[in-house]
Amino acid sequence: MTQLAEIASDFVAMAHKIVWCTVATVDKEGRPRSRVLHPIWDWDGTNLVGWIATGPTPTKLAHLEASPFVSCNYWTPEQDTCVAECRASWITDSAGKAAVWDKLANGPAPVGYDPAMIPGWENSESPGFAGLKLEPWRIRVMPAAAMLSGEGIKVWKE
Repeated sequence: MTQLAEIASDFVAMAHKIVWCTVATVDKEGRPRSRVLHPIWDWDGTNLVGWIATGPTPTKLAHLEASPFVSCNYWTPEQDTCVAECRASWITDSAGKAAVWDKLANGPAPVGYDPAMIPGWENSESPGFAGLKLEPWRIRVMPAAAMLSGEGIKVWKE
């Protein structure tokens, strides 16, 4: 099995190049729901963690209460794909929300952005703003060339 250190940098590079991903949650009855979100990933050589600024909507709150797991699927028209299957936890305390805000506001292009451009998000204390922390338990990186050859697909599982 691939070690996290052998795949994390490739995953972050592909995810940050693609920027937007489809994030799926599951409700209490096991039904999936997908939405497009914009994570930023940190790899420190040991741990891989993703961060998402998002609104704590009733649907997201209920889904993550029923099952605290998400699937983050990135895709390009050239068929490069990468996936992070993660445990997700809400960041709602003031210091944590400020840290997520700053991470995005000061993030590298193209994943960094000013969260204040979202209506209702004046700052990290805005009621409609929260963060999600993503802790992967499985990662897959599949460049387009690997789709036909089967070679070059990298998978890590906790």
